Amino acid sequence: MAGLNARIGRAAATGLLAGAVSGVALLAGEVLAAKARRYAKPTMGLALRTSMGRLSAPSVRLVLLGDSAAIGVGVEWLSETVGGQLARLLAEGGADTGERHVLLSSVGVAGSRSADLGTQVARALLGERPDVAVVLIGAHDATSLRSPEESAELLGQAVRRLRDAGVRVVVGTCPDLGALRAIAPPLRQVAGLLGRRMAKAQAKAVLAADGVVVDLGEETGAVFRADAGTFCYDGFHPSADGYRVWAHALYPAVAKAAMSPLR
Repeated sequence: MAGLNARIGRAAATGLLAGAVSGVALLAGEVLAAKARRYAKPTMGLALRTSMGRLSAPSVRLVLLGDSAAIGVGVEWLSETVGGQLARLLAEGGADTGERHVLLSSVGVAGSRSADLGTQVARALLGERPDVAVVLIGAHDATSLRSPEESAELLGQAVRRLRDAGVRVVVGTCPDLGALRAIAPPLRQVAGLLGRRMAKAQAKAVLAADGVVVDLGEETGAVFRADAGTFCYDGFHPSADGYRVWAHALYPAVAKAAMSPLR
């Protein structure tokens, strides 16, 4: 009986090891396939600058910081970016907010991580001070296996610098990476877990730095998982529809920030 148990134990251990090796090989293959995929490139870059709304309306300077989401990689027109759609919503206003003349700009850079925000904050504070800053960051931190706590600390430092300069800050935390079409299961599920860990750490750091948090994964993840049309052709960056979903999730917090007394 002891010998039988030992053989069963060895067989089970061998099976588990084989399964683990197979799983690692599968993940490695999916990582290579994801890296080889053709991704959308920036088409507007620093040209993401415009104004919307009546000139006679109270003005709001809105600046976006962060990664590719902050400059609209995946779409062709400024009006389709999350910044452009937020600016339009602010310009149109509502019964509680009223119309605004929105001066929109972005200092975001595609591929940025939280470590890059220091330079972006310095650029955002050049010239006239923004009224509201929207920060979209975290996806590249998560997918490059950066420590959530270290990345969140750098984000918190950027938020604190903006707040100390008198800028109201809204942060859209790491989106739901488990919705990405650019990577296949089970790597997609791993990415989803990494994204949630990053978003939770970000929320804690942003609140501690006196910023406002919008959990993009929680508020919009289900839509991105259900509708492939929320992604552009590369399955990684949002489409115009995807950016619109994000803009509507961010809008209540951004509108509230914009309603603060203007100088």
